[in-house]
Amino acid sequence: MVQDLLIAVVAAAAVGALYLAAAARVVRQYERGVVLRLGRLRDEVRAPGFTMVLPGFDRLRKVNMQIVTMPVPAQDGITRDNVTVRVDAVIYFKVVDPASAVVEVEDYRFAVSQMAQTSLRSIIGKSDLDDLLSNREKLNQGLELMIDSPAVGWGVQIDRVEIKDVSLPETMKRSMARQAEADRERRARVINADAELQASKKLAEAASEMSTQPAALQLRLLQTVVAVAAEKNSTLVLPFPVELLRFLERAQQGPPPDAVRPPERGAPEAPAGPESPGAGVPGPVASWPPASADGTEPGDADVPGPGATPQPAPTMQEAQLFADDVPQTPPSADDDRPEAAGPAASRPAADQEPYARH
Repeated sequence: MVQDLLIAVVAAAAVGALYLAAAARVVRQYERGVVLRLGRLRDEVRAPGFTMVLPGFDRLRKVNMQIVTMPVPAQDGITRDNVTVRVDAVIYFKVVDPASAVVEVEDYRFAVSQMAQTSLRSIIGKSDLDDLLSNREKLNQGLELMIDSPAVGWGVQIDRVEIKDVSLPETMKRSMARQAEADRERRARVINADAELQASKKLAEAASEMSTQPAALQLRLLQTVVAVAAEKNSTLVLPFPVELLRFLERAQQGPPPDAVRPPERGAPEAPAGPESPGAGVPGPVASWPPASADGTEPGDADVPGPGATPQPAPTMQEAQLFADDVPQTPPSADDDRPEAAGPAASRPAADQEPYARH
């Protein structure tokens, strides 16, 4: 009898141990337990630690309450300004209501991932390329609101959403690089122009000061020579005044055309002085009018008086015509008189010289 009682006690202890082992559950600190008894949700959410359930009647589901970091796959889209981009992001979320996360959605992780991808595509189509590159904080906030709205009913709270990378086509990258280069060049030119303006003002002030003292320009020239000579080179550069070059150019060109004017037709020429090389040689005026055909000289009546108008000098054509009209008498062989040579030969050499020169 005692033996049967002992066996019964041992069997009951074994059954109790087995029941305890089947009913015992341990919930970790970062987890919460949701109990479903015969398929119905128990209002009580099991806290971290040791807990018991009814084996065969209760089913305990543990929900992780930690912040989950989930990468959002890269999404291809077209921005509002018609630029094709590829954007990927990362989302941070956590479960705040374990019962809703178990009951309201089949798999809250997959649901949050799909919602993040859809929202990311939507935010790409509503934004410009410049916003995706430089105004990401605003886009992150908009993306967080788009994902958080449906996730609240799932017992999930979106903690943070960040756009991680924006991939652009190679052609767009080259265009943006050229734009940035042009902008940098524009800034450099503006800075250079500003420097030139300031330098010109200072140089104008320096020139105004040097104009009061002419020796200052010579001293500045000597300073330039010393600065160039300090380089220990064989070439010495000296500034040359432009005004001096202009003076030399004017000197080579000579006087202006209207400075030397030819004598007017018919004006008498001034007789050569006794010291001039042409003294004693009568000019065209002195030999006009010419001698007569018979060799006689013009008389006093032909000489114009002090108040008479001087005769114009003969031209080359008139002199040639006059020479052709004079009769030429060939001299005889036995005639050695000077008159035998004709009037032209008996005329003095001084009278023949003007016509010879013509």
